[in-house]
Amino acid sequence: MQRNPLDFRPWFICLALCAVTVATYWPVKSYPFINYDDPQYVTENPHVRAGLTWQGVVWAFTTGHASNWHPLTWLSLMLDAELYGDWAGGFHLTNLLLHTVNTLLLFLLIHTTTGSIWRSGVVAGLFALHPLHVESVAWVAERKDVLSTCFGLLTLLAYAGYAMRASGSVRRQRLYYWLAVALFALGLMSKPMLVTWPFVMLLLDYWPLGRLFPTSAAGAQARGKLGTRSAQTSLVVAVVEKLPFFALAFASAIVTLVAQHRGGAVQALAALPIGARIENALISYAKYLLKTVWPHDLALPYLYLPPDVWPIWHGPAAAAALTVFTLLVFKLRRRFLLMGWLWFLGTLVPVIGIVQVGNQSMADRYTYIPLIGVFIAVVWAAAELARRLPAAKLILGIGAAVILGLCVWRTRVQLAYWRDPEILFRHTIAVTKDNCVAHDILAHALLKKGKFEAAKQHFLEAVRIRLKYGNRYNAELLHNAAVAAIQQGNPAEAKEYLNQAMQIGSYPAGVPAKLGALLTAEGQLEQAIALYREALRLEPDSPDVLNNLAWLLAASPVDALRDGTEAVRLAERACELTKHKEPLLVGTLAAAYAEAGRFEEAIRTAEKARALAAAAGLTNLVARNEELLQLYRAGKAYRDQSLLPRAPAQAD
Repeated sequence: MQRNPLDFRPWFICLALCAVTVATYWPVKSYPFINYDDPQYVTENPHVRAGLTWQGVVWAFTTGHASNWHPLTWLSLMLDAELYGDWAGGFHLTNLLLHTVNTLLLFLLIHTTTGSIWRSGVVAGLFALHPLHVESVAWVAERKDVLSTCFGLLTLLAYAGYAMRASGSVRRQRLYYWLAVALFALGLMSKPMLVTWPFVMLLLDYWPLGRLFPTSAAGAQARGKLGTRSAQTSLVVAVVEKLPFFALAFASAIVTLVAQHRGGAVQALAALPIGARIENALISYAKYLLKTVWPHDLALPYLYLPPDVWPIWHGPAAAAALTVFTLLVFKLRRRFLLMGWLWFLGTLVPVIGIVQVGNQSMADRYTYIPLIGVFIAVVWAAAELARRLPAAKLILGIGAAVILGLCVWRTRVQLAYWRDPEILFRHTIAVTKDNCVAHDILAHALLKKGKFEAAKQHFLEAVRIRLKYGNRYNAELLHNAAVAAIQQGNPAEAKEYLNQAMQIGSYPAGVPAKLGALLTAEGQLEQAIALYREALRLEPDSPDVLNNLAWLLAASPVDALRDGTEAVRLAERACELTKHKEPLLVGTLAAAYAEAGRFEEAIRTAEKARALAAAAGLTNLVARNEELLQLYRAGKAYRDQSLLPRAPAQAD
């Protein structure tokens, strides 16, 4: 059966999907970055902030930063930084663009493989507008979600083109096949969530393509744009033809596990036994389904809590419900139900918690791909049930409109929490239990707003919750408590927290870096230099740490501590990471050149630092560079006497 080229309904549905998706999510253009993952992905990531550079490209393909290997995600964020600079709205709009494209691709995939226009449109509409997907769209750090799904859906479209052209050109069929392989590789390089895609292709073979265990009903639906029928094949042949996809998925899984282990993101079995993981997985499956039907109390993050915190019947009840539902799906013998249910169960496997990554028990963003299966099963089941009713089309149309309208309403409600980090994490604290991570992140947001006392209270609450569940202070919380103490003007208290964190043995780079800064202020320069070196061991490309250490090595008044050659190397790296646009860092480089005896370069660099400071309106920095220029022109290096220990105040 040939498609009618004059049928404008698909175009109308595509336009409607675009319009409603963009209108629903349009407020994100004015939303900020949030202080959870966004710093390591964008705001505090010098590679991303520098935009698209050759060094950035190399870094993207070689780093395991953020405990993942997803180079295309890094490149897309670098491109945004190149286009939008520090404007968070631009990053959000790219996420929205990708989500809109994904909606259209999903519609095209289902419409192409089933021939059903309106049911495909409703599935795509649910995907576009369901509140569980707000996290993937409104969170810049989840660029990997929307980008990998884009490549994933393109992969399935190319695969459908291959499978549905059994009687066409062999050359064109091979082109579609290898295009699918290439797109799948790109998807895995955006996020390894797509490792289940070979199994998804087998599900498409089963329904709607009808290539596996064919029936006349399946065969009737297995038609493409040219009206050609997909070739029937055996399960063995179908698996063999997907071996390149399985190989890519296996390689991606290995690389991801290595990156996550090196990043310390994978929980050990001793810390989280397999029994607890299985119980959490079963409960999470049930919760995802409940939140799909009634999306309430959505939060970021859902923190993993010990099994004894929840009622003992939750795990068995979830297991029983999932078992009964699975048996029912098999008994009904409806291909779309089985395909949709297995899509949901299977695509959640990488993130269901058997291999526990991080401290979350579940996450709304994990449903971005799996819910496609649920939507397909529900929409096709509703259409079949209503088929025998009078005015079935009218009933289905009204029902779909009401449900999509409710989705828009709930999505806008959930989206509004993302307009400010403080609002978002206060909401999380309100709808979750003992969420020490949310208290910690909220405290950081309050610190940024200058609400130091409120921030301190939330840091202390995070500590209280950890102690409640038998966890001692960890280095991260001690580091955060030190930040609050510094902001309140209590350096002695901050030093106490940081020293405790150093004794734990596993700490972020910020711990030695902040302790080094406090010791520098006290004139303990040798200890400060050692701490900055330790911070660089943990985070080699921190511009601030590179700059601070370079300054001590270039301008220390203690002769034995200076090293002009190393100071130049460190300062050049700091300036390279910030594209030579930070006047303070460029000024440090000038001081390093002077200490190394390279006075002509010191003069040129100091002049550049002065110009950058003037352009930024930093009058004090302009004056300081003027003074330093006079020294460099006289062939003298700078000695920062303010670094010497201060004499204690004399009593009256």
